[in-house]
Amino acid sequence: MDTTKDTEVRSTVTRRHLLIGATALIAVVAAGGISYYLWTPLEAAGVQPGAAVPLAELMTPGPLGDQVQGADNAPVTIIEYASMTCPHCSHFHETTYPELKEKYIDTGKARFIFREFPLDRAALAASMLARCAGKDKFFPLIETLFSHQKDWAVEDPRQPLFAIAKQAGFTQQTFEECLANQQIESGVRASRDRAQMFNVSSTPTFFINGKIFRGSLTPEELTRQINSYLKG
Repeated sequence: MDTTKDTEVRSTVTRRHLLIGATALIAVVAAGGISYYLWTPLEAAGVQPGAAVPLAELMTPGPLGDQVQGADNAPVTIIEYASMTCPHCSHFHETTYPELKEKYIDTGKARFIFREFPLDRAALAASMLARCAGKDKFFPLIETLFSHQKDWAVEDPRQPLFAIAKQAGFTQQTFEECLANQQIESGVRASRDRAQMFNVSSTPTFFINGKIFRGSLTPEELTRQINSYLKG
């Protein structure tokens, strides 16, 4: 498989950046006086991509902890780095993830870890909302955001994002408080910054038992890789 094919979304620019531009306003949060501007790339933190990182370090959670599905003792661990505004991440979660969950996660054969790699401030805001929703609602909200990406990944996603967040129990106040939460924002940014040390530069990027794969894996590709660790 050519893992560098054009299904990758580069962190330097996305198709949506070109279409929409870099100055749209998502919200001005009264409590913190913070403006969220959409579709502008998030700056890197000065880490050095390509450094050799032990598997144990890859498996170390970031400051917000890992969001995990599946058994702790599963023979296969899959880590996904994704951006909520990445169309190929959305495609993976709509086409491949359901089969992954049914065949491998729910049966104890694979453990799935989702980590944030926001490419822009809209993705950052969506990731923050998922974190604020809590562990029980994290994955349902992630899947809802991906399945409705075309609805909220627009020039001003404030209202469609809030409409989705309301389904997870947010009020206008908790929605704004979440987007103003500096601890959550710093934690999501830290996930992205640490990932660059593991050669993550595009989304989606997967690690299957430590082996890196770039681009949206098909069900067939994912099955082949997982089954290679289950034989015998």
